[in-house]
Amino acid sequence: MIVETFAVGPLGCNCSIVHDPASKEAIVVDPGGDVDEIVSRLRARGLTAKAIVHTHTHFDHVGGTAALQRETSAPARIHQADQFLYSILPIQVAMFGMPAPETCELDTWLRDDEEIALGALRVHVLHTPGHTPGSCCFEVRAPSTEEVVLFSGDTLFQGSVGRTDLWGGDHDALVRSIRSKLFALPDATRVVCGHGEQTTIDFEKRNNPFLR
Repeated sequence: MIVETFAVGPLGCNCSIVHDPASKEAIVVDPGGDVDEIVSRLRARGLTAKAIVHTHTHFDHVGGTAALQRETSAPARIHQADQFLYSILPIQVAMFGMPAPETCELDTWLRDDEEIALGALRVHVLHTPGHTPGSCCFEVRAPSTEEVVLFSGDTLFQGSVGRTDLWGGDHDALVRSIRSKLFALPDATRVVCGHGEQTTIDFEKRNNPFLR
């Protein structure tokens, strides 16, 4: 399993490309902008994007989705509970004084507990409502090692959790999602957050002041 994570878009969303080195199949997580950079990285490794997946549907995580779909022909997927957020992208960006991003046709909805095949890798979808109703995290396990990587979006941060004062946010639901699903993962799980630095499940269990 090879993971590249880099900040994109106006709010520095962490976009990730995860790929299986044998099959060269990849997924792109949260293409919030800078699509030329994303496409350049895919092409540099000779990767085929099999899916564009989103941890949630705030504009800074979907701003580049339409352009990336056009460049790669990969299906773009969100959880159905976040569809309303995709439909109000102009309202979302108006809060920040920016023009609305282009939208695209979405593919089948992400489903809790489904697995997306990526060569020998399996991407496990965890529906984790709270930051938004349709927030999802993606757990990826390397088939031949003990490595586990979690893409937590804006649900869990290093030493913090996602805000819940926007459309459909629910703090109690967010804490339940983290405790019941994310904290059930191995302690050594590497967590790629939606913004900022990476962390581990063990570190957050021991140190996160919002989850004690």
